[in-house]
Amino acid sequence: MAKDEQLQVLSMLDAAKTQFYHFTAVVISGMGFFTDSYDLFCISLVTKLLGRIYYHVEGSAKPGSLPPNVAAAVNGVALCGTLAGQLFFGWLGDKLGRKGAYGITLMLMVGCSIGSGLSFGSSPTSVIATLCFFRFWLGFGIGGDYPLSATIMSEYANKKTRGAFIAAVFAMQGFGILAGGMVAIVVSSIFRAVYHADPYSVDPIGSTVPQADYVWRIILMFGAAPAALTFYSRMKMPETPRYTALVAKDQNKACQDMAKVLNVEMKEQQEVAHAKPQNNRSSKFALFSKKFLRRHGLHLLGTASTWFLLDIAYYSQNLFQKDIFSAVGWLPSASSMSALDELYKIARAQTLIALCGTVPGYWVTVFLIDHIGRFAIQLIGFFFMTAFMFLLAIPYHHWTRPENNIGFIVIYGLTFFFANFGPNSTTFVVPAEIFPARFRSTCHGISAAAGKAGAIIGAFGFLYASQNQDKSKTDAGYPPGIGMRNSLIVLGMTSILGFFFTFLVPESKGKSLEEMSRENEDEGDDEVQPNRVEVTV
Repeated sequence: MAKDEQLQVLSMLDAAKTQFYHFTAVVISGMGFFTDSYDLFCISLVTKLLGRIYYHVEGSAKPGSLPPNVAAAVNGVALCGTLAGQLFFGWLGDKLGRKGAYGITLMLMVGCSIGSGLSFGSSPTSVIATLCFFRFWLGFGIGGDYPLSATIMSEYANKKTRGAFIAAVFAMQGFGILAGGMVAIVVSSIFRAVYHADPYSVDPIGSTVPQADYVWRIILMFGAAPAALTFYSRMKMPETPRYTALVAKDQNKACQDMAKVLNVEMKEQQEVAHAKPQNNRSSKFALFSKKFLRRHGLHLLGTASTWFLLDIAYYSQNLFQKDIFSAVGWLPSASSMSALDELYKIARAQTLIALCGTVPGYWVTVFLIDHIGRFAIQLIGFFFMTAFMFLLAIPYHHWTRPENNIGFIVIYGLTFFFANFGPNSTTFVVPAEIFPARFRSTCHGISAAAGKAGAIIGAFGFLYASQNQDKSKTDAGYPPGIGMRNSLIVLGMTSILGFFFTFLVPESKGKSLEEMSRENEDEGDDEVQPNRVEVTV
């Protein structure tokens, strides 16, 4: 393709007015993230219920709980699958095209969400093993959605509102987390009303009704519904014009796809041109070559390291909210509740945090990202995450008093607000904007996988680290840890590191993808120009 033709196609995408298709793409791509977050976080709602059902200890003063290795596996296996999926589908998105890999991720999510709920067997070992198998492959599909959705949205959006549209796709995570809590509230309320149970302290066996085994299965399987509803629409999406123009080198197809989805009329006029053949010498540098590292090495380090550090803190907080709430006394002791009462109260607490802190943070980012920029939002987010973590941790014993619980929850909610009006959104947006088209999906997948490595550290590490320093007060089967207070201090320190690594990440507000990635510099100056493209909007 001639350089001038490429530039005209790409500049047309950058200058295109916001149209109905942009919003359609947000919904189609965003519903994948709705499912992603629902599936990843709903497991934290049902782990205590699983412990009561399958790990009851006769004569124990406390309800059954998942053993340490089982709890780590159930919480972390989907994250391991997500990391693998991000790397694989990131690479596949650059090799086959964004659309080619997009349907596979959705089929995995639908099938494995249903499979998770149908985990077979009556023994704890068989149920947990089956659950972990399906959740790994569920995570694999979820992982693929990260680089593909971000890249598709960035390559369709215009440069003026690109950040808001990519952030809006990611903001559907907030609704997914919220939906996970609300589904758990509704399902547990129905079962509580139909199957009454006394607290564990009154009737250890009867406090967990046999029908509770259906509850966690219904909650997990519901994650398949939103993904299934968007499957047809996702399959009908054309390949992104930027991939077609810059990677597949098919200018005519890029023009057709633009005209189809963006209501742009493009007319090609044949023109006689006698020029030298296209020179792509500089465009042939490989991923991780010296030239790539010179141009983009620090940027990739910045996007990967900030996402890694963020997710250590973010997933520790999200997956173990119930443990934090219990530690400060916001939730009653487990023995004073039945199994379904406990699920209901955990879901209610998490839904309140999502409604007041998580969801607003995402959408404030959507509204402001193209005004104040990615860099500023990420610095603000890391700064306030650090401040609020230390505010919770340093006077921790003050917050454990019953009269101070509300203050703790308010500040805890603010850490979520500034995570989402901050690095949790921007670490998703920026990698889709700053790398060349032929590496864009791969580099986003690498950055996201670094984040999931941090999430795995958070999921496994926080489970052990937050245990009480007094062995007599630890959960069954756990060694003493560093305590909740010190764990929160560690999370604050990771946020400080994230603040400083942000300075490796460039600002992409108001700039074209080609300007950020230096894509135009990758082409030779002397090219054959058989066609000139005239564009009419």
